[in-house]
Amino acid sequence: MTVGLVVALTIIAAAPASPSARAPMRARQRGILENVPWVSFYGTARQMGDLRRVAATFRLINIDADPTAGNFTRADIATLRARGRNTVLSYLNVGACERYRAYWRSAPSGLIPCGTNQAAQIAAYHRFPKEVWMNPGNADYRRLIVEHVAPRLAATGVDGFFLDNLEIVEHGAHDGEAPCDTTCVAGALTLVAELRHRFPDLVLVMQNATSSATREARVGGVAFPSLLDGVSREEAYAPKYDRDAETELLAWQRLSLAPNGRPFSITTEDYVGSCNQDARARRIYVKSRERGFSPYATISSANQDAVCFWSF
Repeated sequence: MTVGLVVALTIIAAAPASPSARAPMRARQRGILENVPWVSFYGTARQMGDLRRVAATFRLINIDADPTAGNFTRADIATLRARGRNTVLSYLNVGACERYRAYWRSAPSGLIPCGTNQAAQIAAYHRFPKEVWMNPGNADYRRLIVEHVAPRLAATGVDGFFLDNLEIVEHGAHDGEAPCDTTCVAGALTLVAELRHRFPDLVLVMQNATSSATREARVGGVAFPSLLDGVSREEAYAPKYDRDAETELLAWQRLSLAPNGRPFSITTEDYVGSCNQDARARRIYVKSRERGFSPYATISSANQDAVCFWSF
């Protein structure tokens, strides 16, 4: 089965259908209908602008739906889903914790917030000073994510989660910034398995961490890749070409995974400095598409508060 670029499963009429003629809302379920084109955006609905234009342009949409941040309402998310034609994911940081999140400071009774759980804190995240690397091997930290953070995101109406900072499993026990020993690695894999168990019908896409550390891993007797609906890789083609990243994505492609009978999504996200860098972005799109991936190019990893509507 070909993976990466996904064939559309719905037919869009040439003229807008009347409300009574519209297809019923598609329920949330595993598998991504289409991942071409896709967009990653971490600003507010106001910064996104015309939500209907975004919904009409992109089939896979990644946002930050944290309800305490107030970036998007349930109605906004419903607009982006376009009655289920699109797959809308929410960013979920599982390998680190941001100091500005509400759950850094507080959590429901019986759970420990990130800021209080010093046993789970590994080190400051040098590239992102507002974040702290967390040890998924800590059971209290996993419970916070699985029992509190993820359910709050799911309640917003998103289709699933975009899992970030799982690359901590690739650090090793002697990493200079955020060491991750065997207990830490096992905990990270277990965290994803626990999310899959609790949310069997939601989509899970893993960002980065695409090496053999995850691709060949097993958790609870289950192949780790089978827990996912897709993977995404940053900086495969820009600011510079990363042959290893591309090779890893091709290895995932060869697994021929088909969650819920749908092609496994493989996307790339590269950074070009602004949404005006058409020539540079076009080269990235050509390279990514040649490999069968779905590309998106945006400003930078730390600045994703504008949607780049490329013309190609």
